[in-house]
Amino acid sequence: MRPIALIAILLCGAQPLHGITLEAALARTLEKNPAIQQAKLELEAASGRRLVLRATGLPDAIVNTPAGLQGGHRSGENSVQPFAFARGAFTQPLFHADVPAAFRRGNLETLIAQQRLNVTVMEQLHIARVAFLTAVYQDSLRAFGEEQRQRLVRNAAAQQERYVEGQAERGQVMMARVLEEELPPRIEDSRRISNGALLQLARTMGAEIGPGAQLPTADGKLQWVSTRVEPQAQAQAALARRPDLQLARLLVRASGEDQRIMEAGYYPALNGVISGDYIPVSDIHRGSEGSARRSDDIISSEIRAGAVYTWRVIDNGQVRGAVMRQRAIREINETVLARLETNVPRELKRIANTLNALVAQQRAQERGASVAEQTVTSVQSNLEQGLSSQLEYRSAETSLLQAKAGLLKSAFDQQIALAELDRVTGRYFQFSDETARNVP
Repeated sequence: MRPIALIAILLCGAQPLHGITLEAALARTLEKNPAIQQAKLELEAASGRRLVLRATGLPDAIVNTPAGLQGGHRSGENSVQPFAFARGAFTQPLFHADVPAAFRRGNLETLIAQQRLNVTVMEQLHIARVAFLTAVYQDSLRAFGEEQRQRLVRNAAAQQERYVEGQAERGQVMMARVLEEELPPRIEDSRRISNGALLQLARTMGAEIGPGAQLPTADGKLQWVSTRVEPQAQAQAALARRPDLQLARLLVRASGEDQRIMEAGYYPALNGVISGDYIPVSDIHRGSEGSARRSDDIISSEIRAGAVYTWRVIDNGQVRGAVMRQRAIREINETVLARLETNVPRELKRIANTLNALVAQQRAQERGASVAEQTVTSVQSNLEQGLSSQLEYRSAETSLLQAKAGLLKSAFDQQIALAELDRVTGRYFQFSDETARNVP
């Protein structure tokens, strides 16, 4: 199985020291994520189950060696002497209706484990990416809040100076301080959500999160990117590439092979058998007519070969019931696969509509942010001259913060939609050609 092909990330920018980039976070998730590690172990276990399934068509050899002590009194011999002989049997299935299906089922067992690993990789990488984007988004919101808070601090200080000089009323000073104190709770909310996202990211990366552990910091910056989605063109690629769809198809095939294995109980079975006994002449003596002469001893080694034919004529519903149950499982798997394949175009259409709506929203918010910034500059200048009120300044600052937060939210929503697009189209993981060739 080839290495995982990570998606191209549209995040950049210098951030605090000891931060982790999205590329590094995804690479560490791929290397140390507990769920991925468990899926890799299950892939190794699948090799053992494959051998068990293939064993039905392989020969079986048994060797048994009884040994002991022989007692009694015989002329010219010791009263107690050891003995040993060997028995062996070799069985080779000649005709078993379940052998071809069992061999195919054994091959599918390994492929199913591989695809389950692929599904786990896709899910964990998507979780890590969303957690990283959430942390970056909340950190950016907190940075906007801190920037606005600094302006409000300067405004409160300016109003205090004007009050001391007798150019402003006490109510204006109190209003400026109220404006300054409104932002810290919002900033702390962003910090709390960011820490929660970083905790999720640390868990996904398999990092230590015990007492005293230090959470990573997200080293990235949200940016708006131009993108275009063609649902119909990408639907075919998604149907061929998504690991969960590949897994669902393999499960349908595996349930069909399991049904064929159970239906083999309707048919006869033919085994080739070779068995034999080897008895050393000097070890075991059995007298004839009580004679003590060694020439009268009856000693025999033999080998037998033949075929054993069996056919279950009446099963009292044992085979039929198992076949009916397995047929129902196969039909359930087929239904799940059909639903997953049907949902792919719908999911792509939904994502395309979301991205198109975000484009219009982002353009409107860019215009609103430009107007809000100009308004804040004008109101702040008038406020310093006593021509504007604190209420006007508060409204202008609130509008500016909402406009900047809206622009950031649009970029965040676009990145989340692109992450969802990569998940739906299976771009987190590219199936290897080797896996495709190994599917019988």
